[in-house]
Amino acid sequence: MSDAEAPRRRGLIEPTLFAICGVAALVALGVWQLDRKTWKEGLIATVTQRITAAPAALPPRERWAQLSADKDEYRRVTFPAEFIDDEALVYTAGSAFRPDVSGAGFWVFSPVRLLGGSVVVVNRGFVPTDHRNVRDRPNGMLRGIVDITGAMRWPEARGLFTPADEPQNGVWYVRDPKLIAEAKHWGAVAPFFIDMEAPQPPGGMPRPGPLVVKLPDNHLQYAITWFGLAAALIGVYVAWLIARRRASL
Repeated sequence: MSDAEAPRRRGLIEPTLFAICGVAALVALGVWQLDRKTWKEGLIATVTQRITAAPAALPPRERWAQLSADKDEYRRVTFPAEFIDDEALVYTAGSAFRPDVSGAGFWVFSPVRLLGGSVVVVNRGFVPTDHRNVRDRPNGMLRGIVDITGAMRWPEARGLFTPADEPQNGVWYVRDPKLIAEAKHWGAVAPFFIDMEAPQPPGGMPRPGPLVVKLPDNHLQYAITWFGLAAALIGVYVAWLIARRRASL
């Protein structure tokens, strides 16, 4: 190797390593998006099957410890119960499962007592912000023993940017029945809660409703974008090599 060739070859190492690492990272992101696409399609199929099935009887309390979000979330159930006259508000900016809900508002959570005495927390439905106060929605509470139909849900995880709850104002920012029940002194409650779809309250609010699958599935588009960027990087690197070679002739 001549003295002139050595610096030129050394000048290839860093750009080549950068190109290889960049292409590998972009391809890995594309493959990850394809994996996410497969996962999302499976999730949509599972949730769709559960929320469109006929409601079954609510599992008895002795089986609650055996239930899990993976196996049982979104399953429709029906059961007789009596509402306890109390509520907690959970803030929402909208819902991927309730297309009839738009804009900011609150989910209204209340405890119900089953015929055997156990307590389950029920999401009675949505109210807009201007109906957060009980006095603004007369006849919103169902009285006596009623047959409730809804979907089983599990507590939400608190995100990094989720605001702190305001139990002093009766407002929470995650749907967590145990957390709410402890603050409201509702006693021991089921590890899940029920998104109620029926019956409708006499006053019309809060608005319960059935869940509908509206989960976005844009992972193929994202994968194509990452693979396209990888191809573009390869093209830039090849063009740079050609230009470099011509300049050295």
